[in-house]
Amino acid sequence: MTRLTTEFWISAYLKRLRLKEIPAFITKKGDKISGAVIVKINTLDGYAASYYKRYNFELDKWHWDMLVSGVDTEVENSLLRQKEIDQDLWVIEVEDRDGRHLLAEDGLSG
Repeated sequence: MTRLTTEFWISAYLKRLRLKEIPAFITKKGDKISGAVIVKINTLDGYAASYYKRYNFELDKWHWDMLVSGVDTEVENSLLRQKEIDQDLWVIEVEDRDGRHLLAEDGLSG
């Protein structure tokens, strides 16, 4: 199976968010081909959550897991540590008061 590049996936993800009028921004660019992605959901009330994609061997598929959730500054501090560890990391920030991120939709979920 052909694997999408990270840059292509992010472009498609941002387009889907724009179609639903959900603001999102790339806050860190990583490796265009195979960089990992963390999606931060900012609910604009001082709270946030971040998600990363991981492989579930029991289900034999990829899915999005929560990395950190809580006060926005705590989530940001976690992201700073992740950026220091992985120079190829991409970080996308989604701003939505309802916490919509579309990561469970077909084509994005796994």
